[in-house]
Amino acid sequence: TIQVFERSSKSVVFITNSALRRDLWSLNVMEVPQGSGSGFVWDQEGHLVTNFHVIYGANTISVVMSDGADYQAKVVGVDPDHDLAVLKIQAPREKLVPVQPGSSRELRVGQKVLAIGNPFGLDHTLTTGVVSALGRSIKSLSERTIDGVIQTDAAINPGNSGGPLLDSAGRLIGVNTQIVSPSGAFAGIGFAVPVDMVARLVPQLIKFGKIIRPGLGVSLVHDEVAQRWGIKGAVLARVDRGGAAGKVGLRGIRETGAGRIELGDVVTKMDGKPVESVDDLTRLLDGHKVGDDVTLEYVRNRKATTVTVTLQELK
Repeated sequence: TIQVFERSSKSVVFITNSALRRDLWSLNVMEVPQGSGSGFVWDQEGHLVTNFHVIYGANTISVVMSDGADYQAKVVGVDPDHDLAVLKIQAPREKLVPVQPGSSRELRVGQKVLAIGNPFGLDHTLTTGVVSALGRSIKSLSERTIDGVIQTDAAINPGNSGGPLLDSAGRLIGVNTQIVSPSGAFAGIGFAVPVDMVARLVPQLIKFGKIIRPGLGVSLVHDEVAQRWGIKGAVLARVDRGGAAGKVGLRGIRETGAGRIELGDVVTKMDGKPVESVDDLTRLLDGHKVGDDVTLEYVRNRKATTVTVTLQELK
């Protein structure tokens, strides 16, 4: 544990998020700290990974390295749906020690984990625990579901967000993201975004500044409306002409010649997996990339039909 901390703490940074505020009386503009968190070095180009909610609403972002050196960071890319963000600092390469990547695919409940971060601004704090559960689902700041999340009892407090969750060999297995606590402090349940997801998304954030998501070229009826209609599935509200769904004949809501409103197609399965809501469909799409072929089962006029759709880039 000591060796892992001494080696890995060099990769962990303290992040302060400041916003500009105008004083109502003097009208002077001041920079006000509005939050802090942790992050870690991704590569020697100066890219850092943290949580989106750590830097949300920031005008300026300050990063303190393990040796106390302070740098201003710029935002390279954000993914609110998975609560991830990539920052960049201009620091000498010798000061940039990337965290060693691991894998979250082979994790087992009960194995030892370590969390390094800056809880309550107390820099480079180590806490230990075990993997408490796997495959959890949590809600991101954008209200999207993040699946496959790691649950741990390693103490995670405010300020730990964005820091690394490591295995006993010091390899990155997740990004500490949320806690469940009535008081707001550690209560034995913390969550981390798995490293396999992070490793898939971060290169896109570095290259494009956003996630290139696969889509169907449709807009969907909100789940609350579909539930009021007594419909279980993802209801197509509008289908883009020439889009992925439009090319295979899927239809959205439309008005008939007699002036009646006709319900759009209702997607009920994707690749054989049930779709009961918009969230189900978007979660299944997240596991694919642009250009993949997926099989959709949909209902139109009470008749189920299956089609193969080639996913397009989500606009």
